[in-house]
Amino acid sequence: MASSHTSRVPAPAPATGVSDKGLLRGSLGLAFLSILGLGLLYPLAGVGLGQVLFPSTANGSLIERDGKVLGSSLVAQPFSADRYFASRPSAAAHQPMATAGSNQARTNPEMRQRVEEAVAAVASREGVDPVQVPSDLVTQSGAGFDPHISPQAAEIQVGRVARARNLTAEEVMELVAKHTEGPQLGVLGESRVNVLELNLALDSLAAVDAPAPATAK
Repeated sequence: MASSHTSRVPAPAPATGVSDKGLLRGSLGLAFLSILGLGLLYPLAGVGLGQVLFPSTANGSLIERDGKVLGSSLVAQPFSADRYFASRPSAAAHQPMATAGSNQARTNPEMRQRVEEAVAAVASREGVDPVQVPSDLVTQSGAGFDPHISPQAAEIQVGRVARARNLTAEEVMELVAKHTEGPQLGVLGESRVNVLELNLALDSLAAVDAPAPATAK
């Protein structure tokens, strides 16, 4: 007696029209276009637009005098000579390759002691009462080389700088006012003074003593 069950042969899968080689070529083509577009063309376009629209900023906001680069308006430099305005303290010793803050909380005893000592040193240097010392002259910025100080921090240094340069306090104060920048777009941040630009402007003034290099310490 013949079996009522008959074996069934599986039906072949419908052809997709795409071979494994075709999928590989498509994947490689997409990867190549992505690398070419996002890894080369897009960065080149960004660099090109930056050079055309914002050439100074795109090149690091460098400050040059007589063909020599003296620094960047975005990076603070240390100034300790009496003839110069002092920058903010730096936890990174003003080394761009070691950018960092102290990461110490206000309750940290070491920070409190360091700030107290800095306040006393600044008050003695500028001949003012310790309560008049602005906080930005004794505290470190998060990056370690903030190029700006507050107008108040610049004002308490006017007398020392004026005496060292044989200038009147009014002359130096006028220069501070010219280099005081307001909040960005009128609302973002606070007024500030770029220390390097101010010190370079001081060197451009006619003084009794020959001007020292802007990076003198």
